[in-house]
Amino acid sequence: MKQVTLNGAKMESIEVAHSYIARKLSFPSYYGHNLDALWDVLSSINENLHITLVNNDLLITSLGDYGRSLVDVFIEAAQESDCVQFELAIK
Repeated sequence: MKQVTLNGAKMESIEVAHSYIARKLSFPSYYGHNLDALWDVLSSINENLHITLVNNDLLITSLGDYGRSLVDVFIEAAQESDCVQFELAIK
């Protein structure tokens, strides 16, 4: 199983967040850098992947409601997919 840790402290803007996520998760070049595109790519993953998000509080501080929506997409994708697991690392 591939394991990836995402650091909320590195997601200081919407654009930076999507670029960071795309790079860390090796998304295809056609990734659209928005919440719908994130859902589309996560829901099409067919290899086991465990994603851990650290510093969720800093992500929410930087992105507010958008940050909450971003986390929700990961949670929902993990609930729908047999291959994707998502974990919020709590300090």
